[in-house]
Amino acid sequence: MTRLIALLLLVSCSGAIAAPQTDGGKVLRYVSQRADKAYMREGPTYAHRVLWQYRHRGYPFAVIAEFDVWRRVRAADGTTGWMSHAMLSDQRTVLVTGKGRVKLLENADGGKVVALADPGAIATLRACALTTCRVHGADIDGWIPKNRIWGVETNEVFDKISRR
Repeated sequence: MTRLIALLLLVSCSGAIAAPQTDGGKVLRYVSQRADKAYMREGPTYAHRVLWQYRHRGYPFAVIAEFDVWRRVRAADGTTGWMSHAMLSDQRTVLVTGKGRVKLLENADGGKVVALADPGAIATLRACALTTCRVHGADIDGWIPKNRIWGVETNEVFDKISRR
């Protein structure tokens, strides 16, 4: 029997209203939000205006530039701004995207359905094959299609177990 587990994400943003900016910057690496609350700023100092406040630990960001202890990050929706490195973690997470629930499978190449994930769910990234990635969260461990997550490159292939 398939366990129906919906991983829900509530990201609440406050602060100045800003339209998402697209930035052609190359992704240096992916990081996640370390604290329950993190501030995205206009520039790389505490004197710069807060653009957004993110309120979900683990939310993934792409680092596209660095200056001293500041990281220019891009969120899944394309919003860009600066965050202090103290608000970010090297822990890799991904955001489930697309429409409708997506099946998490037992193996990279198939197998039984171990869970379902809703768009907006956040999961810890464990490994990636060519077309799927292994994710973990809320007592779930399974493989999800790469085209249904944000926070990993299309050609990225790795196994965190072998990196230890």
